[in-house]
Amino acid sequence: MNDTPEKPTAAKKAPAKRTTTKAPAKKTAAKQAPATKATTKAVAKKTTAKAAAEKAPAKKAPARKPESRTALVRRARRINRELAELYPYAHPELDFTNSFELLVATVLSAQTTDMRVNQTTPRLFAVAPTPEDMAALPPEELEELIRPTGFFRAKTKSLLGLSAALRDRFGGEVPGRLEDLVTLPGVGRKTANVVLGNAFGVPGITVDTHFGRLARRFGWTTQEDADKVEADVAAIFPKSEWTMLSHRVVFHGRRVCHSRKPACGACPIAPLCPSYGEGETDPEKARKLLKYELGGQPGQRLKPPADYPGQPAPPMAPPAAAS
Repeated sequence: MNDTPEKPTAAKKAPAKRTTTKAPAKKTAAKQAPATKATTKAVAKKTTAKAAAEKAPAKKAPARKPESRTALVRRARRINRELAELYPYAHPELDFTNSFELLVATVLSAQTTDMRVNQTTPRLFAVAPTPEDMAALPPEELEELIRPTGFFRAKTKSLLGLSAALRDRFGGEVPGRLEDLVTLPGVGRKTANVVLGNAFGVPGITVDTHFGRLARRFGWTTQEDADKVEADVAAIFPKSEWTMLSHRVVFHGRRVCHSRKPACGACPIAPLCPSYGEGETDPEKARKLLKYELGGQPGQRLKPPADYPGQPAPPMAPPAAAS
């Protein structure tokens, strides 16, 4: 009898246990559902924000403030002063003893080095020292004399033409005016300014390939045309500086600021140059790129000025004797 009342009690308790067990489960589920939805929304928001950030264009660095005209002029003139200290011996790198020799050498210097011209002109001037002598040369003989400078046929035509013009129109003398010089065959503003600045003391800017390249790298001009480069640079510097400025810039272009691989890491005016970094910036590697006297090599003149610190160029080897 003691067992009889115990069975119903157990039966009654069993559902209670099941109810107790299920109730918390339902409550837990009910509590978790909202949390799961909130978490999902938060994750979705983060993912969307991340995707948007990845798609959005990166913010550009603030544009560099344009250089004012006053600042450009000050920087340009400081570069000229720095170059004057670096190259106190800057000079025309063509050998000459008079205005006619300089005119001829400058015409020959197109598309070749001044060193090659200097190695060629001693023989030429020994045969034809005056315009009258050169104008009388047979074209074939003149071609052979200047062949080492390249483009010798076109240059022969120019030299014969300008020599005849000097003989016939200017009494055998090289004129000292730009407007007269540019009327001679093969003579443009660059050649005329070389002759005027170095034979007559008339200031002029010589825009050759070196000068034009550096003027653009320094930010003095954006022009490619030589006459426009000349005009832009002339507006920055006083006239009295034009000739020596030309020598200094050309010197720097030949020795340091080369066309293909400038030696930026060995350039004394690097802090003033807006194009720093176009070339080799490692100091040791840059020093190996230096040329002529800065690189311990011969210069371009066979007879350089007395204060030139480098070695003179070697003379041209005599032509091999025919066997």
